[in-house]
Amino acid sequence: MIFSWWKDNRRDLPWRRTRNPYHILVSEVMLQQTQVSRVLPKYAEFLAVFPDVYSLAAAQPAKVLTLWRGLGYNRRALYLQKAAKVIVTDHKGIFPDSEVALTKLPGLGLYTARAIMVFAFEKNVAMVDTNIRQIITHYLFNGLPQKEKLIQEAADMLVPDGRAWEWHQALMDFGASAMGKEKRSMHIVKKQAPFKGSDRYYRGRIIDVLRVGSVKELQLVADFVDEYSKTPDFFHRIIDGLEKDGLLVRKKGLLTLP
Repeated sequence: MIFSWWKDNRRDLPWRRTRNPYHILVSEVMLQQTQVSRVLPKYAEFLAVFPDVYSLAAAQPAKVLTLWRGLGYNRRALYLQKAAKVIVTDHKGIFPDSEVALTKLPGLGLYTARAIMVFAFEKNVAMVDTNIRQIITHYLFNGLPQKEKLIQEAADMLVPDGRAWEWHQALMDFGASAMGKEKRSMHIVKKQAPFKGSDRYYRGRIIDVLRVGSVKELQLVADFVDEYSKTPDFFHRIIDGLEKDGLLVRKKGLLTLP
């Protein structure tokens, strides 16, 4: 049984020692497409600077983005802050505990909403992340890909009554540990494709420059053209996209974090 396995193999993670919905939200957003080992130090650092939803909502976006360095997918930081602002303004700082209300927050999908419901409020609902999906697919569907609706329906039926918190933590640990070892032994684990050279790579490099301070757009583009052998139009397009996403501000020829 999964609980017997988990008793001897559970991971001690800081976000498991709290039921604070704000802390759970921060951890869940950080963990999206990011390894636990990278999140651990940033989680502690982030909460030290922004200990509650009010401090995050009131912060300058530039400070939030600067603190986010090393986690990637910088838009997550802005969505996290936007969610904090809505919680403060529309919910008087009190986290909603329903799926309908949580999914209305900026950047929160079904999984993150249910994660907050389970890990903060101990609601008896099912959530499906990458690890849980691979467990259900492996044991219930012979490893064959299935539609998300079918996976979710299976997950809904499996949750033990009153033990959703433990159940999901155990499944996540099993998926990350035991299932990971099984897949490696079968040589079917694929390394994440490197994204160097992609738009995301250059977006990240530009944000890294702006974390140090504002810079003239023409100078940044010229430096990047020399370093990466791309055209000026390429980098202006990247900057256009960052501006559209609210990740930088253009003002009198200067680029800066918002």
